Amino acid sequence: MTHDGGSNTPHPTDGVTATSGDATRESFRWWRRLGIWALFIALTAAMTWPMITVITTRTVDHFDIYFNLWRLRWIHHALTTSPGELFNGNQFYPEIRVLSFSDAVLVEGLFAAPLLAIGLSPMLVHNLVLLGGMCASGIGMYALARHMSGREGASILAGVVFAFAPYRFGHIMHLEMQWAVWTPWAFLALQRTIETGRVKFGLLTGVFAALQLMSSVYYGLFLSLMLAVVGGLLLVTAGRQRWIPAIRALAAGALIAGACAAVYSRPYRMASDRVGPRRPNEVREWSAGFSSYRAVSESNRLYSSFLKGGDENSLFPGFVPPLLAIVALVAARPRRTTLIYAAGAVLAIDLSMGLNGVIYPWLYEHVRVFVGLRAPARASIFFLLCLGVLAARGAGIVVDRVPARLRALAASALVGLVLAEYWVAPLRMIRYPTQPPPLYLYLRQRPDGIVAHFPMPVGFRMPGEEPKYLYGSTFHWKPIVNGYSGYYPPTYLRRLRGVENFPTERAIEYLRREKVRYLVVHESLYRDRLAPSFIMLSLQRQGITPAVRLADGNGYAVVFELQ
Repeated sequence: MTHDGGSNTPHPTDGVTATSGDATRESFRWWRRLGIWALFIALTAAMTWPMITVITTRTVDHFDIYFNLWRLRWIHHALTTSPGELFNGNQFYPEIRVLSFSDAVLVEGLFAAPLLAIGLSPMLVHNLVLLGGMCASGIGMYALARHMSGREGASILAGVVFAFAPYRFGHIMHLEMQWAVWTPWAFLALQRTIETGRVKFGLLTGVFAALQLMSSVYYGLFLSLMLAVVGGLLLVTAGRQRWIPAIRALAAGALIAGACAAVYSRPYRMASDRVGPRRPNEVREWSAGFSSYRAVSESNRLYSSFLKGGDENSLFPGFVPPLLAIVALVAARPRRTTLIYAAGAVLAIDLSMGLNGVIYPWLYEHVRVFVGLRAPARASIFFLLCLGVLAARGAGIVVDRVPARLRALAASALVGLVLAEYWVAPLRMIRYPTQPPPLYLYLRQRPDGIVAHFPMPVGFRMPGEEPKYLYGSTFHWKPIVNGYSGYYPPTYLRRLRGVENFPTERAIEYLRREKVRYLVVHESLYRDRLAPSFIMLSLQRQGITPAVRLADGNGYAVVFELQ
């Protein structure tokens, strides 16, 4: 293997000869691109089966799906009604800037908005955006690996590692965690900037970094560190004649990314002042450990007996990609870029260790933005990116040792082995409401007023049923005192204490002081079947009579109107 990140020349096995005309070569490139897009679409459908067959009504079973739906629909609603209120979602009333209590998924929302505008069902749009992030991540990783290795099969393998590792399925319910879409393109633009010194590629590096920040704040922050370290090493070892043009080009890109970050981070900074930093114990709980890299997602088929890592710590990369990476470290020539990406992989692992690691404790102590991150384990996505680059190089070396007539088969076999290691299908799918149940139609038709849904979480055992209420509010858009997000504001925590004895007179008086007009009691969401009857009787004794009893999508709910 002779590529070291500086060649974009097609490999001889690509089937394009040196004497082919420009039109023929361009036509081939487009057919190859379409083929790669089709391949990763098919792989995404297969690896998440049967989601593609129920894409309009069902998706994975997790309460974060309701939160995803609310964010996508809120962005569309705000942009089409009052763009200035974009971050002021309708939950946690009377809080403002509630969208910044978690990742705002602005880019995902912008992709979803036109689809919602033409009338596609919320679930279909959600699933398209979710699967699109996974699929596009694989395509971007393929492009980066192909630039650096020149091998088709090896580059497809890199895309599979980045798009379908157990990390992805541990986070299958987290929309923003699937949107590492821009990261491979940022690294590819970085590579091209250092190779050519052209300002165009420096600007693209900044644009892709900005897009990644607005797609996932976690990934955007970690990406800035990874680009600085990997880019710095690439630049230092590239030769002095490249330093000045590359630095000039990258500085232009940094201005774009910095300006975007300054504007986009403003509501997050204000929210952080409101809710405070993450506590060290909380951050340590969501930091990776070495055992996390031996853990798989719950749905992994081949390694079902392995340790399960849950949402955040399913970081096992398989056996085949690390073995191929070792091959690259031992046999790849020249070794400069290989060693640099190996250093990047080590850095990403250490960042994912969070407060259990070496670098992150310093960042937590001295860099303000990192005190707002709960789950440093998510930096592991950058380990997968570096691993994909190394595995692609190793795969190229292995395939080159095979007789020419068997090389395509050997590359396909390696890809197949990695897919088998990552296989999770069939995933469990459940139905979510895509049309407003009668309860929410009724609320939409009523005069403006604040809504409170019960039951609320008791004993701060969050989130309870709050995500369901949040999604239900997208059918009427009235403000609700309930809420669900990455942070819980102080006003909400006080509210839970104020109504913990609901429906006592004290709790009702607290709701009146908070200007609640519509009180909704969801009968089927109480574990104690006698609780709804007791609540009805208690409210009627206080002179609060039910206005209507309607289906809420889970059972029935009773609406009371407080005077």
